[in-house]
Amino acid sequence: MENDYRTTTVYPEVSLGNWILTLIITFIPIVNIIMLFVWGFSHGTPPTKANWAKAALILMAIWIILGLIFGSYITSWFYRGYPAGY
Repeated sequence: MENDYRTTTVYPEVSLGNWILTLIITFIPIVNIIMLFVWGFSHGTPPTKANWAKAALILMAIWIILGLIFGSYITSWFYRGYPAGY
């Protein structure tokens, strides 16, 4: 029988201060989207932070799509009563 040893990679823990700084950076408009892409797809980011950034980007995309759908529906609902030509 062969000894089937699997090696696991141990990544450094993301500290509380790093998470607080991460959340503060995500409060800044435009910078948050850029940094989420950097954290989500760079090789130097710990896997927990990278997965969190990817999940945040997916949720942002869902909210933007839902906002566009409902916003266009509500806008069409308001303009439905106006006569054409004005």
